[in-house]
Amino acid sequence: MSIPDIFATLDAQLDWQRDLYKDLHRHPELSSEENRTAERIESELAGIGYAVQRIGGTGVVGVLENGTGATVLSRADIDALPVTEDTGLDYSSENDGVMHACGHDMHIACLLGAAKLLAEHQDAWSGTHIALFQPAEETAAGAQAMIDDGLVTKVPKPDVAFGQHVMTTEAGAVGTTAGPVLSAGDSLKITVYGRGAHGSMPHNSVDPVVLAASIVLRLQTIVSREIEPGHFAVVTIGASNAGTKSNIIPDRAELLLNLRTYDEGIRTHIMESIARIVRGECATAGSPKDPEFEYYDQFPLTDNDADTNARVTEAFAAHFGADRVSHTAPYTASEDFSRVPDAFGTPYAYWTVGCVPTDVYQKAVTAGTVSKDIPANHSPCFAPAIDPTLAVGTQTQAVAALAYLAPAGGAGR
Repeated sequence: MSIPDIFATLDAQLDWQRDLYKDLHRHPELSSEENRTAERIESELAGIGYAVQRIGGTGVVGVLENGTGATVLSRADIDALPVTEDTGLDYSSENDGVMHACGHDMHIACLLGAAKLLAEHQDAWSGTHIALFQPAEETAAGAQAMIDDGLVTKVPKPDVAFGQHVMTTEAGAVGTTAGPVLSAGDSLKITVYGRGAHGSMPHNSVDPVVLAASIVLRLQTIVSREIEPGHFAVVTIGASNAGTKSNIIPDRAELLLNLRTYDEGIRTHIMESIARIVRGECATAGSPKDPEFEYYDQFPLTDNDADTNARVTEAFAAHFGADRVSHTAPYTASEDFSRVPDAFGTPYAYWTVGCVPTDVYQKAVTAGTVSKDIPANHSPCFAPAIDPTLAVGTQTQAVAALAYLAPAGGAGR
């Protein structure tokens, strides 16, 4: 049986996948709280013959052993966001203030669909397939939680690992790239200290508001003056908080920063520069106490293995046609997927699947209004087109796995 033969049954299962997707979309759950979602995944995996276990709280892993051959791990994230939905869909979220605004419900439905195809056509391949459903991607905690709960000892070591994400490109289009595909992301809280005083007596104070303002301005010079032109880096100050009343000079201020990089050397340089600038400004202001730095929500770089990406891209082009598979530029968003293959010492590939109807996307491209007219991931209006996104995302997961799983009776590819 060939790959096209396997997908001959896809249309017959798409109604089940559509219903599954709508159910997941109606019942989103926040990071590390995905109990209903995990139970549904467990039920579906067990029903198609996967050996299922919980790992990392609400993480679910299914293993299907089917003779000798490679071991392939395919991953989907499962958590939702604290967003109030505004799509008008008849299957909108029924959980107030929680929404699948990043497409993780689509990722679940696609991977379960691919697992079903593999389970029902075991005569077409040989090896082991691991379907991993990871919680808490949005907080960068889920992959590590699964690792801390013994993931690498509880499932077979994969030879290769795969992940994918729906993005606001044309539905049916697949994007791949070697090397960095998603940035490393680091959030940082900086607390600087002053000396409080009455607003009418500033000479008695060390004003942390002025200190924080000086730091904000100086931090802007890191990318513009310390990073070589042409190299990517972002330093964003997302919040500056100090004080409670107009006539009180407070004794401290807090800054919240977000960093994005594609290069570990640049990432380290930026962190060191932030510490240098903050400490220098505090010393200049006469701060009575050293500043404090607290890093959190840290996402690793997603850096595709070149050989793995090439093999998967070739398989996609052969299956979909070369015109539907293109090179994608790295995204500045971040993900914790890579922690899973890195824990195993396994190469990986991560790709994108478009989810915007062709007519809508092409109209926006022609008008130059893509960013304005197409709601992006994390928007309360984010609404992937179920068709053909669901079918394409199911096929990408299965095609990638089959590019490594040995043909039945064969010695591998």
